[in-house]
Amino acid sequence: MRAVRSRDARFDGWFFTAVLTTGIYCRPSCPVAPPKPENMRFFPTSAAAQQAGFRACKRCRPDASPGSPEWNQRADLVGRAMRLIADGVVDREGVPGLAARLGYSARQVERQLLAEVGAGPLALARAQRAQTARVLVETTALPMAEVALAAGFGSIRAFNDTVREVFAVAPSELRRRAPGAPAPSGPLSLRLPFRAPLCPDNLFGHLAATAVPGVEEWRDGVYRRTLRLPHGHGVVALRPMPDHIGCRLSLSDLRDLPVAINRCRRMLDLDADPAAVDELLRSDALLRELVDKNPGRRVPRTADSAEFAVRTVLGQQVSTAAARTLAARLVVEHGAEVADAEGGLTHLFPEPEALAAVDPATLAFPQSRRRALLALVNALAEGQIDLDVSGDWRRARAGLAALPGIGPWSVESIAMRALGDPDAFIATDLGVRLAARQLGLPRTPAALTARAAAWRPWRAYAVQYLWATGDHAINRLPAA
Repeated sequence: MRAVRSRDARFDGWFFTAVLTTGIYCRPSCPVAPPKPENMRFFPTSAAAQQAGFRACKRCRPDASPGSPEWNQRADLVGRAMRLIADGVVDREGVPGLAARLGYSARQVERQLLAEVGAGPLALARAQRAQTARVLVETTALPMAEVALAAGFGSIRAFNDTVREVFAVAPSELRRRAPGAPAPSGPLSLRLPFRAPLCPDNLFGHLAATAVPGVEEWRDGVYRRTLRLPHGHGVVALRPMPDHIGCRLSLSDLRDLPVAINRCRRMLDLDADPAAVDELLRSDALLRELVDKNPGRRVPRTADSAEFAVRTVLGQQVSTAAARTLAARLVVEHGAEVADAEGGLTHLFPEPEALAAVDPATLAFPQSRRRALLALVNALAEGQIDLDVSGDWRRARAGLAALPGIGPWSVESIAMRALGDPDAFIATDLGVRLAARQLGLPRTPAALTARAAAWRPWRAYAVQYLWATGDHAINRLPAA
């Protein structure tokens, strides 16, 4: 109630407020005068509010809020299910496919989601389709039938009914009211919201400094990369702005729009709760100055978990530049070619199946690393290790650790940036150990891990602040 009264934007996406007298639901920061307490109802998701018969507020646009940080913090059934639904699994495989990936019955998944988020998988997927439809209606000049197909609706009638029910206007009226003229063709331009503060330096600095030529690049203040998506491929350009991330997407199939947006948000950790993270880390006297200097650091993650795992193995015991060179060779020799209208990107990173077929003799690095790489890609290709958004973090760690040549540094790096575990901690990392020495923290991995228990469950964010003590390209935005 206090968050609504104070219009606190930090809680946008955490919950939604419905008003009984008007039949609408809002984000906590809605500028409209808050209703009387007896007329308010609270829902954990927009889908739950829609399922209860409320429509989205036209002023605050609650459907465009940042996602709840809770789902990326949890490794249980509900957290894994929410990540899969955001990745479009229900639209592609239905509820049975979702349940199969999670290893539970469809009834169990439905029951757990209803109990915790107030809506089942179909309602959650429907809410996502409605938001995708709104983006396409407002930012493109696509015919409505094509918008319906791209957003995942089975028919134009279902599309029309959903838009009217959720937004209280017809799709044509939604387009007429949109600010600016929709683009007739070409890339889609949209804004990715986040919870302030956000420090872009280490986030984009890390992605740019480790960019693999042909797959990623930093150009004119924009991070660009290719994306492998369920129905095709895409190229995304991401620009840090004061109150949002500018996102420009070129997709070979528009049905991949919600998945592409979700993967970009995940890569940039945009659904994090920086207030909660920084509050806990600031309570440690040794970290307080680092947090106060640049609050809102995010964990730079990845758009492709298997890709990052491969790159982690390539980067073992070599410099950042050497790791980029090794990865670039694999890309040119085994990655699928793509067209880029701006000319800087040429390939998708090779899939594990393609790398599993590589002749080890052609790999220009030490035999021990060849063995580690081939063991990893075979395990990924055969499904022995699951690094997907639905993967079990503990099981994935155990599977990685059992492979030859995969040590604690690699396991925790993959857990932090590929699996998305906010509590992953790389105690053996050289940059972390140098920071520990500089700050007066314990130097041995075991002692440092014990000391870092005070930073749980945000140890991955503590790593970002520790890295910031060093003079490395990952800590700063490149010159435009």
